[in-house]
Amino acid sequence: MAQISDLPFKYRAFVRAYPYQRVNWRPGTQLAKPLSAARVALVTTAGFFLPSQTPFDQSFRHDDCSFREIPFETPIETLRIGQSSDAFDHSGIEADRNLAFPLDRLRELAGGGKVGEAAPRHYSIMGSIVAPARLISENGPEIARKLKADAVDAVLLVPV
Repeated sequence: MAQISDLPFKYRAFVRAYPYQRVNWRPGTQLAKPLSAARVALVTTAGFFLPSQTPFDQSFRHDDCSFREIPFETPIETLRIGQSSDAFDHSGIEADRNLAFPLDRLRELAGGGKVGEAAPRHYSIMGSIVAPARLISENGPEIARKLKADAVDAVLLVPV
């Protein structure tokens, strides 16, 4: 497992000085049905987007709080990588996008009856957002509304 001491100095300094929000966590809802009967969606912070979609802003500010809808039928290899952070090695997700957005694995699980079905659409946001207020107040709730509209029972969050 990586340690903060493994990071370059600029990231160690950033992590130590960042004003993290403290949240009094309480568990969310419990799954009301067996996973084998549940509709499952994916949400990743890899910044994936389709070639037909606007790329994420890759400026040094890391403040793009937008999201991209990824339809279930999307061939995983067609996704572009918009994650601009150099704080991690991109070579793994460049070789296999399923590491950060396991859409092919979800298809296999649904096909094998391990999950009921995959949702019709999934979501990608940018990671390394320094000022996430808009994501928390606007786009996160919009993603939640879309998940609810799609009757999603469970979401696999895949942080990058």
